[in-house]
Amino acid sequence: MSASKKIILVIGATGAQGIAVIDALLRPLTNGYPSPYTVRALTRDPQSQRAKDLASRGVEVVQVAVALQGVYGAFVNTDSFSIGEQRETFCGIRIFEIAKQLKTVRHYVWSGLDNVNKKTDYNPLYASAHYTGKARVSDWMRSQDSVVSDDNMSWSIISTAPYMDMLKTGMFGPLRVRPDGTHVFAIPLGEGHVPMIALSDLGFFVRYIFDNRDATSAQELEVASDVITWHELVATFTKVTGKKAEYLALSNEEWFALFNQEDIARPVAPDTTTSFKETFTRFWRAYHDDIITRDLAWIRRVHPGAHTVESWMRANAYTGAIGHDVLKNAQDGKGPRPNLERIAQL
Repeated sequence: MSASKKIILVIGATGAQGIAVIDALLRPLTNGYPSPYTVRALTRDPQSQRAKDLASRGVEVVQVAVALQGVYGAFVNTDSFSIGEQRETFCGIRIFEIAKQLKTVRHYVWSGLDNVNKKTDYNPLYASAHYTGKARVSDWMRSQDSVVSDDNMSWSIISTAPYMDMLKTGMFGPLRVRPDGTHVFAIPLGEGHVPMIALSDLGFFVRYIFDNRDATSAQELEVASDVITWHELVATFTKVTGKKAEYLALSNEEWFALFNQEDIARPVAPDTTTSFKETFTRFWRAYHDDIITRDLAWIRRVHPGAHTVESWMRANAYTGAIGHDVLKNAQDGKGPRPNLERIAQL
């Protein structure tokens, strides 16, 4: 490992965000020179396949609290569904405190989500726990100094959006292909818009933050690649693939009926009684009602190559097939099981 390279600790390294961030940090410079960064990955299970894949690429995979020692920067993405809202709030603050106490970390980047509480004047109808926990950490960070110097720590927040890559999953992708070849996209979105981000673009923005410490110090970057309605998404799908498609704007109850009812009644995370159904009712409502928006003009200025939904579909040779889930919890079998009988009726 070159002594001149800056070590970036990635917490949540084997998740969808973490892998995209690592890809971006390790990418060589445009002039062909190697990346100025090397990566240390914190994971709960260094024997998992994703952790082994990272190790094979020269990423240092660690499991202990000393992971922050000696690093230049940290990208921190805690898993809301594995630890729950209360622990996520505590862990987000505590990891920041440890980074500050070490006095060697220079740039701390928190992976957040939109503060739906503030954006709705604290209307509980929109407060899904995986958003509010991250947003509370972001609010706390704003009370902390962000110092750009060689002997102090600055911080930045990147607030993300649903992944375009989830179009390959049953949550955003077509749940059914009818006998006549029609691909059925069915979600409770109505006429609402969804800011979506390609994971490759998410990686770009994290790399941009580390590359531009002065400009991003004490800033929250609300990022996405494109903002789209599902009518527009389905039209784009047909344009790209030539396949027939239909958008079914389901009610929340109709959408939840597509899953095993025992699964959606269970708590969505370990420290809460809030169910999967309650959490995702609030999630869909925020997008249905256009609570969460993005400044696409600013995004395109910073990242002119950011994907549109159309360019992402073309770049990924997207066919509408439901394949390998990008979300680690779903890969681990922790998501709700589909109700195949109801899906067949779409």
